[in-house]
Amino acid sequence: MRGARLRDAARDQARRNDAVLIQVAVLIGLQASGKTTFYQQRLAGTHAHVSKDNWPNAQRREHRQLALLTELLTAQRNVAVDNTNPSIADRRGLLAIAREYGAHTVAYWFPPDRDGSVARNAARPPKTRVPDVGLYDTLKRLMGPHPAERFDAVYVVRFDGEGGFTVE
Repeated sequence: MRGARLRDAARDQARRNDAVLIQVAVLIGLQASGKTTFYQQRLAGTHAHVSKDNWPNAQRREHRQLALLTELLTAQRNVAVDNTNPSIADRRGLLAIAREYGAHTVAYWFPPDRDGSVARNAARPPKTRVPDVGLYDTLKRLMGPHPAERFDAVYVVRFDGEGGFTVE
């Protein structure tokens, strides 16, 4: 019970504190689309990194991810959620928690480049490579941000051809 009261107090403080606007950045795209590299280049200095890839063998990874997101928002930390996040349903829990804490929600959409993702995935070390069937399954389910999700901002991210990214 004490933990629930502390969480509620932190959430209420975050809502009252206009000087501190926390952000939840949701990265959306295929495996090997550049999401983690984008995080490292653009968000690592300001956002905590949350990724199911950090717990490859854990059970209940979604539950663990949402619990970590709650913990970080309670501490008023900016968070970047670095997963494929392919569908509205996959993003629903993240956005609900972000809104509960009054966080500014930002979508970073990596439009699918099937051939590029397949090539980059094949170049990965075997331990981090995703089976092609997993990449194709994600491609079937992949949906860009939808207005019904009510992101506060949506950006489109593409490779710039020079090792970085353009953000529109």
